[in-house]
Amino acid sequence: MLTNRRVIRIEWGDCDPAGIIFYPRYFVYFDVCTHALFERAGCSMRELQKAYGMLGFPLVDARARFVLPCAYGEDVTIESGISKFGRSSFHVEHRVYKGETLAVEGVEVRVWVGPSAAKPGQMEARPIPPEVIRRFTGPN
Repeated sequence: MLTNRRVIRIEWGDCDPAGIIFYPRYFVYFDVCTHALFERAGCSMRELQKAYGMLGFPLVDARARFVLPCAYGEDVTIESGISKFGRSSFHVEHRVYKGETLAVEGVEVRVWVGPSAAKPGQMEARPIPPEVIRRFTGPN
């Protein structure tokens, strides 16, 4: 399975008054890292929208387990990969490391969507194209 690693420096604006990351910021990092993972697979959002008429892959579930606090000025490495594909959904696992030590684990569940034919102006789940799945599951 394809994975992506991204180093992020924790900025003051990411932190609470105690200087540790305010927990919702991790979910922003996870979103950024999901899009970076798709870019690494050669699937930019604009290209996917153009090729498949999809609108995006909105989040339908998100969880995190916090092991160690991360603080202002630290560099963390986020490793991201898709752990499961369904018909129209997929699970992205994120691991945040301080050096070699696991600090946070997160999971996102996202759904591949396109415009609804039955309800103009709304969206509906669509099957994930097999060629997109292959970019994550094939030899890399």
